[in-house]
Amino acid sequence: MTRLLRLLLALALGAVALAAAAETADREKPINFSADRGDLNYETKLGKLDGNVVLTQGTITVRADRLSFKQNADNSMQVTAFGNPVSFRQKRDGVDEYYEGFAQRVEYDGARDQLELHDRALLKRGADEIRSNFISYNSKTELFKAEGRPDTPAAAASDNGPGARVRGQFQPREGQNPIGKGPEKAAPKSPAPAAAAPQPLPLRPAAEPASK
Repeated sequence: MTRLLRLLLALALGAVALAAAAETADREKPINFSADRGDLNYETKLGKLDGNVVLTQGTITVRADRLSFKQNADNSMQVTAFGNPVSFRQKRDGVDEYYEGFAQRVEYDGARDQLELHDRALLKRGADEIRSNFISYNSKTELFKAEGRPDTPAAAASDNGPGARVRGQFQPREGQNPIGKGPEKAAPKSPAPAAAAPQPLPLRPAAEPASK
């Protein structure tokens, strides 16, 4: 194996390792929690928290009125949270941007990187957002699914629910022109002044010395 081939193979293996580390960065961090009341089992890694709950792991932050959670075998979290609303926040891999979810009930499975938002759900990623009564989002594939479900009785009575519709907004992508409009043409530049042509040297016979 040539030295160049060995170097390329080492770089490829390093890239795979970095990608895997990026995907599991949050689950490699400790789980921290605070609440007004708690019922915890350190042997089974199960917990129930109630009252002003804050649960974090790496870039993940969950805020809720009450929740139950467990630590999975791979150190990721599995969470069921209730609130008015519950908020969920996590940094996207490879970019300085977060996605945020809000709902009356939130289910998160860290082993599958799967988030589910139930009832008056809102999912935001940068300036893009989607609203529905059910939204699921996979942070590894960055694919979401939304369903228009009827409002709960409480949401229908308060007229705060999104109804049985899926609504959202995607912002224009940066650096792209509207359809039908080409890129703006730059103003023509004035030609640079031509350089002065060099003066020809006088030719002399080889035996003739140059005049001083």
